[in-house]
Amino acid sequence: MLLLGVDGGNTKTHALVTDASGAALGTGDGGTADIHNSTPESGLTEIVRACREALHSAAAEAADLAAAGFSLAGADYPEDFELLRTELCARLGLRADPVIVNDAVGALRCGTEDSVGVAAVLGTYCAVAGRNADGDLFHFGFWPDSTGAYTLGSEALAAIWRHMLDLGPPTSLTIRALERWSCTDVEELLYAFTRIGGLPPSEPGRFADAVLDEAEAGDPVARDIVELVGCRLGDYARVCAARTGQLGTPFPLVLTGGVMRHPSALLRDAIHGRVPDGVAVYPDIEPVVGALLLAADSAGLRPDRARLRAASDAVIGAS
Repeated sequence: MLLLGVDGGNTKTHALVTDASGAALGTGDGGTADIHNSTPESGLTEIVRACREALHSAAAEAADLAAAGFSLAGADYPEDFELLRTELCARLGLRADPVIVNDAVGALRCGTEDSVGVAAVLGTYCAVAGRNADGDLFHFGFWPDSTGAYTLGSEALAAIWRHMLDLGPPTSLTIRALERWSCTDVEELLYAFTRIGGLPPSEPGRFADAVLDEAEAGDPVARDIVELVGCRLGDYARVCAARTGQLGTPFPLVLTGGVMRHPSALLRDAIHGRVPDGVAVYPDIEPVVGALLLAADSAGLRPDRARLRAASDAVIGAS
């Protein structure tokens, strides 16, 4: 019996096929899976591409799957789940309905055995969900304030351009940005982002690591940006805990996503400061394995955790 797990985000999609024990058999990658941030057709195409690649590398077919789990950015409303379920079953030839959840719910399974607690995912954007022991679930796909790598980078670029206009303080982020985009001065950097045919809208997200670096090194502007992003995510996590009745007693706070991999503690400290009841959990497996575990749960299977960690490493290595 084989299992398929898929983690689809706003930048990339990972797919993983394992046997019932959790041993990795195949991996696949795709682009943006979010049916809201791209289009339904584009998102579905990328998800299916990653799945087919993983199945092909495992020398398997959809008919060989005992269960499939999809943890997807953009799985927000009832009609989203209906669309995704109908199209994925048809396009992949799945013989049973897959488990389809918002990507924050898949992340919650990464850090807990029972999917109880709150998960906050910080990638290109953010995903946050809470679930209590009674199974009550709260997640919301469109939070009012942006956060994630895109916001870290966008706020940094805005600060650089404010200083260019004598409207803000100097920042070490300027040098980092000129180096990152091979520009000689700030005016050229602005032109690179704003001219017709210039850098793509997603480009600021590539600057998140530099913002975290400079914040850790003590740059006040970068520190303020990191504090802003961390506090926003912490506020959202607290809302999820409140909506699921978990405030007032300790609960697991699963923190994951590409931005969380940065060694600086500043962002994590800002998040924790807004969620005092949350007990931080940093999963040792990738979100795609959380999706696969949800599939395994639905099939009554218990993959080996050590093999799943190895499978998680295989996904990162293949990417």
